[in-house]
Amino acid sequence: MFKRLKNKSTGILTYADYKKPWFKVLYITILLLLFVAVLTAVTPLLWLFISSFKDASELTATPYHLFPENFDLHKLAEVWQMLDFGKYFLNTLVVVVGAVVCSVFFNGILAYTFAIVKPKGYRIFYGMVLASYMIPAVTSIVPLYKQIVDLGMVNTYIPLWFMFGANAFYLITFKNYFESLPKALFEAAEMDKCGKWKAFFTIVIPLSKPIIGVVAIFTMTAAWSDFLLPYLVLDNDEMMTVIVKIYSLQSTMGSLVGFGPDKLLMLLTISILPQIVIFAVFQRQITGSSTQGAIKE
Repeated sequence: MFKRLKNKSTGILTYADYKKPWFKVLYITILLLLFVAVLTAVTPLLWLFISSFKDASELTATPYHLFPENFDLHKLAEVWQMLDFGKYFLNTLVVVVGAVVCSVFFNGILAYTFAIVKPKGYRIFYGMVLASYMIPAVTSIVPLYKQIVDLGMVNTYIPLWFMFGANAFYLITFKNYFESLPKALFEAAEMDKCGKWKAFFTIVIPLSKPIIGVVAIFTMTAAWSDFLLPYLVLDNDEMMTVIVKIYSLQSTMGSLVGFGPDKLLMLLTISILPQIVIFAVFQRQITGSSTQGAIKE
């Protein structure tokens, strides 16, 4: 384990520090604590996956058995067909795609305005954005819902899209990235009589694919798992998202023939699989690209 640290010469601790006995103890202790933290985070997901394949009787069996008697993958298809769950996945996909488009476009445009265009008085508006970042989102849900009702947007996906089109975190992320772009590029574009907005589409966007990908991934996972606003806005069963539908099934579970707690656990497993796949595929972009700059001068 310590052989991998031989070439480490930067950071708070170097390889020379790791050769000291008490540093080795500290290093191993930190690794053990991290392992416990990871195990604590993963255990509920593993339990959900394993329990979703159990029968209803196995969930309450005494003595309790961790693993089901058999892993029947047909149960997944049975639950999917029983509730016609494909339409709720399609609804959620519509919400996610619209949220990603609004998140990238609106936050990117505003961040470009603050970072590059810098019109007169932009600091005031940027300060307002930072101030909004400190306000808990729950406190604004009542006036937000009232506006949605007044505008007649109940049972539409538009407010769900726009909610991600005005996100302070995404805006700040874009702004910091745009400010890292070489100023020489914009000076050259200005000499070539390329307007600032044309430069946004011809220069900034091609150079910003990493950060666009990061914001898009964050938006996808947030939009997929969002519950409160979709629950308030979408009261039509045909338009419900996956999370809202699963919540509504808890109150009607007893009235559905053949639908018990084991089926509910299977639905929960199905609902979290897309997020797990997204993170597994794009984990490097999620953990790394958000801190990367573009071209260094």
